Amino acid sequence: MTAPQQVSYRMESTLESVNKAEEMADRISAQAGFDEDTRGGISMAVREAMINAVLHGNAYDPAKSVNLSFEQNGGELIITITDQGKGLDPVEVPDPLAPENLMKQSGRGIFLMRAFMDEVRFRKLDPGTEITLIKRLQNNDLDRQEAST
Repeated sequence: MTAPQQVSYRMESTLESVNKAEEMADRISAQAGFDEDTRGGISMAVREAMINAVLHGNAYDPAKSVNLSFEQNGGELIITITDQGKGLDPVEVPDPLAPENLMKQSGRGIFLMRAFMDEVRFRKLDPGTEITLIKRLQNNDLDRQEAST
């Protein structure tokens, strides 16, 4: 078993940062041993969380940044995204699958994060919101990873 590995970044509140974070998520999840389909889901979840942080959290404010960290700990990839905005209560976000919300855009990002990740946690900060995304390597991913070492 290898020691946990972690990298952290401070990013600007721009769409360019969203794109960079998505690319980093793909690269790091590949290094962690996830298959291509799983990597696509992880990258999409990171993109959605970054959009929420940049747009809804920091409102594109150049004075505010987003902290992004990736930690590989055993069979888990733990991704944490923290903004400096007013905070978010995920309970208040409308269910995108409710009939009255099917044509609305809000709530889809959180729905996608939950669909692609094994765990999604929200923590209200003062100021800001921290989102933790966790994906666990499955047995077939672990077998492939061991075969390549």
